[in-house]
Amino acid sequence: MRALSMRHTVVPSAERSAFRARAREAKSHYKDAGCNYWLFEESDLPGAYVEFFEGPDKDMLEKAHSSTKYPPSRLYVEVDLT
Repeated sequence: MRALSMRHTVVPSAERSAFRARAREAKSHYKDAGCNYWLFEESDLPGAYVEFFEGPDKDMLEKAHSSTKYPPSRLYVEVDLT
């Protein structure tokens, strides 16, 4: 079952360059761990971001989170609707 974490962040304009550099590092880290990372910015509010962390299962995503400085606090698992 796939697993997902999300994080909402509002970043002041002066800090956006550093934030995006950290996001690029996160993308690389999660890719190396067999997971995915996506960053979205709200279209009408620059600097308001949502980060998505997705793994093929709970254990792999938890392992990827465990080796980061600021892991997301919540983890969701896919619900089987069959």
